[in-house]
Amino acid sequence: MDTYVYKIGNNLYVNLTNRCSNRCTFCVRDEKHPFEGYDLWFKESEPTAQQVIDLIGDPAQYDEIVFCGFGEPTYRLGAMVKICDYVHEKGGKTRLNTNGHGSIINQHDITADLVGRLDGINISLNASNARLYEKLCRPIYPEMAFDSMLFFAQACREKGLNCWFSVVDCIGEEEVAACQKLADSIGIPLRVREMIR
Repeated sequence: MDTYVYKIGNNLYVNLTNRCSNRCTFCVRDEKHPFEGYDLWFKESEPTAQQVIDLIGDPAQYDEIVFCGFGEPTYRLGAMVKICDYVHEKGGKTRLNTNGHGSIINQHDITADLVGRLDGINISLNASNARLYEKLCRPIYPEMAFDSMLFFAQACREKGLNCWFSVVDCIGEEEVAACQKLADSIGIPLRVREMIR
């Protein structure tokens, strides 16, 4: 059976899709083996919102319900919104881990759909400029991916959503510093994550 939800610590993670608009050079999904003991590659189909809701049960038993699997969750925006509404109705908290391409993927500014539904949004910045981003993340939208991600982050901030950028420490201290400068320039916090090996 496909893994639609998986638990790490006291968070429950939702694996909505294996589709992604990036092919990051450092991504754990490229290893083709289980992550934290879970096989997150789908063999059958993507889950419906109701299948995920049934698997969550009482969301208040977890610190957070996190949309993060082996794909970009905003490919499944409609399902994610339904699940968020359920989680909040039952007193739980939600977080989205995203590459920030949801608005190009869905062909409209999706940030209005996220207001009141997500308690936190972690946006993978990964590089300080478009050239490095394209080399590191290998996006399927090379001409617009970096700028679209920045636009998404700024739109989130303007709508009062709790968002932050993240980078992986494997990009090196100099590039982390450049990312910090970029994040500061648009008023969004930056978190540095340890590379998962």
